[in-house]
Amino acid sequence: MKHLLFTLLTVLAACASPSSLDKGSKGGLVSVKVDEGALSNAYAPRRLALLVGVSQFQDEQWRDLRYSSKDAEDLAAALRDPKRGHFDHVRVLSRPEQTTRASILAALRELRREATRPDDVVVVYFSAHGTLARDGKGELKRYLVTTDAEYRAIPQTALPMDELKSEFDQFPSRRRLMVLATCHSGSGKSLLPRELEAELAGIKAGFYARPIEESSRTSMVFAACDWGETAREDEGLKNDIYTHFLIDGLNGAADRNFDGAVTATEAHDHARRHTYAFTEGRQRPSAEILEVGADPVVLSGHINRTGRPELFSYNPRLDGFTLKVDGETRTELPGGAAVPPGKRTVELTKGSDVLVREVVDIAEGERLPLERLLSETFPRRSLTLMGGMFSFVDARSRNELLPASPELAVVLRLEERPLPDLSLVFDLSGGRGQQSLHLAPGTSVPFTYTSLSLGAAVPYTWKWERFSLYAGPRVAALFLQRSFQTEAFTGAQQYFTFSPGVMGGVAWRLSERLELSAQTQLMVTYVVVDGQGQAVGFSGGWAGVGYRF
Repeated sequence: MKHLLFTLLTVLAACASPSSLDKGSKGGLVSVKVDEGALSNAYAPRRLALLVGVSQFQDEQWRDLRYSSKDAEDLAAALRDPKRGHFDHVRVLSRPEQTTRASILAALRELRREATRPDDVVVVYFSAHGTLARDGKGELKRYLVTTDAEYRAIPQTALPMDELKSEFDQFPSRRRLMVLATCHSGSGKSLLPRELEAELAGIKAGFYARPIEESSRTSMVFAACDWGETAREDEGLKNDIYTHFLIDGLNGAADRNFDGAVTATEAHDHARRHTYAFTEGRQRPSAEILEVGADPVVLSGHINRTGRPELFSYNPRLDGFTLKVDGETRTELPGGAAVPPGKRTVELTKGSDVLVREVVDIAEGERLPLERLLSETFPRRSLTLMGGMFSFVDARSRNELLPASPELAVVLRLEERPLPDLSLVFDLSGGRGQQSLHLAPGTSVPFTYTSLSLGAAVPYTWKWERFSLYAGPRVAALFLQRSFQTEAFTGAQQYFTFSPGVMGGVAWRLSERLELSAQTQLMVTYVVVDGQGQAVGFSGGWAGVGYRF
């Protein structure tokens, strides 16, 4: 609106200028004085928040919540406070008519129309019941229980978390945070239909996918508890437990690097640690953050000095590991810790196992993602010497072209290229020896052969601890030469073709540098034998020892 008003004033000033009315004049530029402070404020990033507390429900099957509305109001007070959140606009939805499914979606879309700049800070918060139900396709989905949600018609009346997340991802802002002070465990701030609760009781924990989808770039989604756990209200705190400690962090207690500001990740880590301790480990808040970098979401205070160095990780691969610095335990991941600048011995441990032990030199204000230590500690390239077999798939080709034959191969694998979950695999294989063709029963035609293949593949890679599994498309060039010295024929035949196909492989790291690996491939090619063309399939399988570098 400010942009539009400024533009209109400029245009009106130009149109009303006397110089533009002079006889014979075609118009001209008009100097307009604009206050620099006002102009700066007009273009400054805004800080906007939408806080929703659903305490009352039309369907009596949903138990009313005591503190959800208060959670939203208390957090709003912290965000509005000029000395803490200093947000420009904070809207709270807590009355029954404001917390219906339609009203919440309308408020989200209105906020999206207001937060139009990439550097706007946007916070969306929900304190409510959560539940699970199967949608029209029979898939188990998560739902936010709104005021008008019906217990017997959850998919039709409650707010699907998928839809909520979709709305959130459409915000233009690159600095956005969504906080879910709810759960889907069947207790606490959650209620499940009885038939679904009975179904879940027969399924092992961990069967379901994690409840929060992958976050879009530079967005964060915080949850008051982990999947299958209970989010609790506390009568002594008179708040949702996680929300209480989140607000406590905004008072300055969460500023771990002492730069004067509390960022979203600092506030969450503070609330996570205190919630875990307060509930004696029964509630573990979680976070999904695809890319943090220098955390751009400042929730409280102002960055007025260079902060202490920080070590952090929100990567699920490191969940449950302990961060130690100079032999001292600092935090359990996910999370982060501030450390004194200089050379520090950093360890990632789980029980008695040490995943990483590195000496790093970290400067004031630096934020070091612990995944970087992993990439530096464990080389992402391997060169493997393999031995195996080459064979045509059908019996006719084995009898008339080349029987199954041994070969040697060299394989170069580049992990996390060109994307994190992909690899580049290049292989060179070949063999030479003597074989015999069996063109008719009881006949044998000896010959010598030379085979050579050069292949390239881009497989998708799955990793578990020291084990890697990869599979994907492959193309290869195949050269085959046969030399005959018989009474009927003396000479050589050559074949050269390009072939598409698929490949798969496994790798097991024995140590930091050595690994065992195996690879197989299935290809399709076209060859001409005795003047007749035919499509044939050929395969190969190798195993060997590789060196990582």
